[in-house]
Amino acid sequence: MNNNLLGFGCMRLPMHGDAVDTVEFSRMIDAYLEAGFNYFDTAHVYLDGKSETALRECLTSRYPREKYVLTDKISECFQTEADLRPYFDTMLEACGVEYFDYLLLHNQNSRNYDKYTRCRAYEFAQQMKAEGKARHVGISFHDTPEFLERILREHPEIEIVQIQFNYVDYENPAVESRRCYEVCRKYGKPVLVMEPVKGGSLTKLPAAAQQVFDELHGGSAASYAIRFAAGFEGMFKVLSGMSDMAQMEENIGFMRNFQPLNEQEQAAVEQVREIFRTQDIIPCTACRYCTSGCPQQIAIPDLFACYNSKKQYMDRGCGHRYKKLTENGGKPADCVQCGQCEEACPQNLKIRALLQTVAKEFEKMK
Repeated sequence: MNNNLLGFGCMRLPMHGDAVDTVEFSRMIDAYLEAGFNYFDTAHVYLDGKSETALRECLTSRYPREKYVLTDKISECFQTEADLRPYFDTMLEACGVEYFDYLLLHNQNSRNYDKYTRCRAYEFAQQMKAEGKARHVGISFHDTPEFLERILREHPEIEIVQIQFNYVDYENPAVESRRCYEVCRKYGKPVLVMEPVKGGSLTKLPAAAQQVFDELHGGSAASYAIRFAAGFEGMFKVLSGMSDMAQMEENIGFMRNFQPLNEQEQAAVEQVREIFRTQDIIPCTACRYCTSGCPQQIAIPDLFACYNSKKQYMDRGCGHRYKKLTENGGKPADCVQCGQCEEACPQNLKIRALLQTVAKEFEKMK
């Protein structure tokens, strides 16, 4: 049994306002490494570049290079082939390393694949491997199983694939986790799991769903979600975006001596999945890719979270939070319909229409 499946996803770190809480992050890294885990995942766009520099301050400057495995990603921050090397060099410098263990081409999908192909990004990744600046190359992926199969056919050199995989999205037609996983297995590619708790939405459950897990008299909602993902064959790491020491200690507790879900736990997960299917919620994972380019500075994930809280938990405080988020602008009505958010969304959400749904829910409360 592989007991080293827990990966440290560095998109959601402990924060002090807009800055990474480096004291807390260092404590978390120390605990994670001491427990026998060593895999860190970042990207140049995470936290507007702060994820990489926080890793330099809290990890790479404090530990020998052989003590950790570091993955970084070439995001869509280039325009031409000539941009790739200086961009990559910036990534190395920001992280404070001379090579990455895994170099992934970020968020591959039908919208940006032609650009990555035209700019020879796949060939560039192989060149970095040849130069010893990347030990392994792969992709992170958000699209259909059919498109994933096309990429793997056209690029057999890909060594590893990162996909969104959790029990809610397992049969979700908008994500198709199961079928994407099966494509990876067909082509013999190890799988990196992202979003095993779906941006935290599988840690705070509706009452009916939480009751199902409570009746097991066992672990937390997060533990069942992460163990679900980790229990499949071919999983290389399951990334958890841990943002405080309590989350770190909990995850270490159930992943240090990992056991797959038993039959009773699997049945409970399937029951919770059915409960989620009846919920009128927006499947946003709060990655915040949509907000950086918004000309109206609309806090899209936060507005969606207000809506989901109202629908799932009848949360009376969500109306106040909505008001605070929009009192100085950034209302759904301010949207100029540019569509940048939808182009950036890995979940392929129809954000412009959903903003209007949110507005109808909250503006009628005034």
